[in-house]
Amino acid sequence: MEPVSEAQGDLQPVLLTYPLEGSFRARNSPARRVPSHGTHLMGTTFAIDLIPVDARGRAARWSWRAALATEPPEGFIGFGATVFAPATGTVVVAHDGEADHEARRSQFSLVAYMAGQAARAQRGVGAIAGNHVVVALDDGGPFVLVAHLRNGSQLVEVGERVKAGQPIAQCGNSGNSTQPHVHVQVTDSIDWSRARGLPLAFETTDGAQLPAESHIVVVPRSGPAQARGDRLP
Repeated sequence: MEPVSEAQGDLQPVLLTYPLEGSFRARNSPARRVPSHGTHLMGTTFAIDLIPVDARGRAARWSWRAALATEPPEGFIGFGATVFAPATGTVVVAHDGEADHEARRSQFSLVAYMAGQAARAQRGVGAIAGNHVVVALDDGGPFVLVAHLRNGSQLVEVGERVKAGQPIAQCGNSGNSTQPHVHVQVTDSIDWSRARGLPLAFETTDGAQLPAESHIVVVPRSGPAQARGDRLP
């Protein structure tokens, strides 16, 4: 885990709770670099990806398909996992109807997928974020986006007041996603063409922190998050 002051400079982060329970690995963490996803577009400056894993740190069992082809998302630990509201606020976006597509860990399948990145961006936020929910912490924001949700799993609707920790959907593989995971970001707007990313942090037993790249976080079924400091292959 990285202290927020070191990971995000002097900016005051928006404090969230983790949207998952169990064990999950951090990817594209702003504790490693900013912008975390390599771009400021669509407010992704401080975004983070959380990938559910098993006790051995695996998102799914390894097989010939993992090495050479695509894989069904149902084979991944995270697919169908409950996703919780990371903050208390009002739902201002609840986008559903995007298909959950095949997962891609194989370098062969990733090449073709990455080639279609520009085309997906042109199709709009649904093709990038997939099924997603946005919670406004106040009338004018900030806004917390939770993306790549499972098709048809959303439990909330626009205008609904939600509490942090309330189930809102399931983890899926919709949008610009190569394996089931949850993408979280905070922005100052939901006009994605001009939205600016805002720093975020998560509540843990040691205070507000960010998981470092590839580190695993363990959130008990009830209680605050704990960091597991090992870096697994």
